[in-house]
Amino acid sequence: MRAGAVSLVVVLTCISLSRPGAADPRTGKDCSDFTNRFCGECLENINCLWCSVNQRCMNYPVETIIPSSSVCPLKEARWAVCWVSFESLIIAMSIGVGLTLLPFVCCCCYCCCKFKVCCCCFCCKKKSSCPDEEDLKLARRKEERRQRSAQMKSDLRERRNEIRRKYGLIQNSESSYHRLENEL
Repeated sequence: MRAGAVSLVVVLTCISLSRPGAADPRTGKDCSDFTNRFCGECLENINCLWCSVNQRCMNYPVETIIPSSSVCPLKEARWAVCWVSFESLIIAMSIGVGLTLLPFVCCCCYCCCKFKVCCCCFCCKKKSSCPDEEDLKLARRKEERRQRSAQMKSDLRERRNEIRRKYGLIQNSESSYHRLENEL
């Protein structure tokens, strides 16, 4: 609904550029001159709003952007064309703006994820390329565990080699242990 409000503001800004309450330059008549006449005659002046309930033509209330229900209910208000109510016009403009913005947002999210440049929180679940403090701490712990594991493997290998030397299982070693051979 936010996009519809934005589009409505743009349209109504165009209205506010013309002087509200001013007479139609072509006919020289004010909006109230078309009360109890036809909708088409009233809406020839872009500054006019037609209310179908009481067949009243009035100046468009540009101060409030959307006319209040005390002026005329939105279902019965007409502006610019007689065949579309103001309520339908707002809904159609909202849908149009939404459908225009949706592909743009999807394209931005696709490009952000494709090139691994996260510019918003909802686009991709991947983390950005820069590591944060927690990632660095986890990497440090992982490296410490890897080094401890390597040290333990090295110590275990050394103990096994020492046992092999003791019992003479390693042939080309200069160990302090010698095999006792019977000289019989």
